[in-house]
Amino acid sequence: MSNISGFINRFRSNNKVNNILQESILVDSFGDSPELSDMLLDLVLAGTKTATCTSLFEYQSKLCELPKPGTLTVIIDGKCRPRCVIETTEIIHKSYKDVTVEFAREEGEHEPLDSSDELILQQWRDAHWAYFQRVLPQLGYTPTKNMIVLCEKFRVIYSENI
Repeated sequence: MSNISGFINRFRSNNKVNNILQESILVDSFGDSPELSDMLLDLVLAGTKTATCTSLFEYQSKLCELPKPGTLTVIIDGKCRPRCVIETTEIIHKSYKDVTVEFAREEGEHEPLDSSDELILQQWRDAHWAYFQRVLPQLGYTPTKNMIVLCEKFRVIYSENI
């Protein structure tokens, strides 16, 4: 955890935001495996991924506060190394089945990047449904097409090369 504290201190001093309490900055990763975390983080650092989606069930199981615009999060890689700080810019609550192609495009997880709207949305639905089917039952929830997901848009405000 000391490497994360040092990272946060460097972020705070480099961005002249010493008034932000270290405890108010969240620490998280993308995905549910080290490999997926690294793949998604690479998309973030490349500027391709500017959004993420989480089931409300995941937040309820962790009993943690929901992100809101202005939330700062240190994103760690698959080896738990801090790589960047993102700032939440927008949160939209909607049912899984109502996520739009525009949002799926902002998640940047589709290939090729210039895919058709139909293909982007299908890839998004397939990948996220598989994720929810892996993760939610372990938390005591069953994924449904009507479940509420948090569609979070963000921007990278600090990163370091490793």
